Amino acid sequence: MHAFDVLGDPVRRRILELLAGGEQSSGEVTAVIQREFGISQPAVSQHLRVLRDNGFAQVRAEGTRRLYAVDAAPLREVDLWLEPFRRFWEQHLDALATELARGKRERRRSEALNGQADGATSRETNEATSRGTSEAASRGTSEAASRGTSEAASRGTSEAASRGANEVTKKEMDEEMDEETKGT
Repeated sequence: MHAFDVLGDPVRRRILELLAGGEQSSGEVTAVIQREFGISQPAVSQHLRVLRDNGFAQVRAEGTRRLYAVDAAPLREVDLWLEPFRRFWEQHLDALATELARGKRERRRSEALNGQADGATSRETNEATSRGTSEAASRGTSEAASRGTSEAASRGTSEAASRGANEVTKKEMDEEMDEETKGT
């Protein structure tokens, strides 16, 4: 069976994902796969056998348990086969990473500004309480609420802008990918 035939099945891909996290017993794998895919234990065992027979998984006995682990050799072969195609997506992934970093930076900046505003709100409330004037306390709360609303609106705007930039980037990436595909 060819590597892509083995990897073409979503159940086998999920089993490999589970095993990539570390060695697991057949019972542990079966429990997850049954829950996620609703297939029987014999069907899961058959998928494990396909992975084992094609070199994607290794098995060892530990008492009465059978422990499975990923065998990376066939995955390296797949990786080598994919190498010539990386140029089609690496540039786009780099652009996406840049946009994600920009969005995170904006979020941190916004959160830092919100943290400063929260401190000011607490000071105003404490001052109003210590003066004992309910009018000042009310004014502090209103001002804080107003500030909180405008900050939330600002935060929503920057998050929307970040989302919009990511959506534009994805659209641009798709268009560029289409152009590159037509060119080859």
